[in-house]
Amino acid sequence: MGESGSGKSTVLRAISGLNPDWSGRITVLGRQQGPKREKAFYKNVQMVFQDPYASLHPRHTVDRVLNEPLDIHGIGDKEERIRAILDDVGLGPSFRFRYPHQLSGGQRQRVAIARALILEPRILLLDEPTSALDVSVQAEILNLLNRLKRERRLTYILVSHDLAVIAHMCERLAVMNAGSIVEEMSVDQLRRAAPEKDYTRQLLQASLGYDRETVRHFTRYD
Repeated sequence: MGESGSGKSTVLRAISGLNPDWSGRITVLGRQQGPKREKAFYKNVQMVFQDPYASLHPRHTVDRVLNEPLDIHGIGDKEERIRAILDDVGLGPSFRFRYPHQLSGGQRQRVAIARALILEPRILLLDEPTSALDVSVQAEILNLLNRLKRERRLTYILVSHDLAVIAHMCERLAVMNAGSIVEEMSVDQLRRAAPEKDYTRQLLQASLGYDRETVRHFTRYD
């Protein structure tokens, strides 16, 4: 979690291999990663992006979207996998040959989740997966993700600025500012509003809503 521009999404993109411009060390499942990833990496690590309207090719059907990762990795039993994953994300076979423009935002995000899970990864990177959706749909997607995590024994790394989402989805969180992690804490600490760092206290206070007098006393951290 962290304010806009704190580096949350950049970290996810570095882990996923989409951003090769980083320094330091990234270790995933016990293996140190370089700027480029081997194809086998993506069988274990997949990502769901923030905007379901931009993450699906407008001229590709759901069937083609789900077939593509299976073709890249040379995986068979496509029919069975596609049927099973569509059922798992709550869409079903009637959505298989639809195009993105024929789907709602929530349905598109379900397709994106299905695409990420069809390779049966162990880690899912989630970049604010509900922030572009209607409020009425957000809870459905979060509950779906929680169920899939439990049933598939997945590890999630979730980026969000929404503290309610973090409290619902996570066990531990890292607070970021200006590209660095300033505090790690449990969700229980978050719920009790009991952080250790002044920056985190200020961030939690800001999340309660805008108050001009309170903002006047905020400290700039960078």
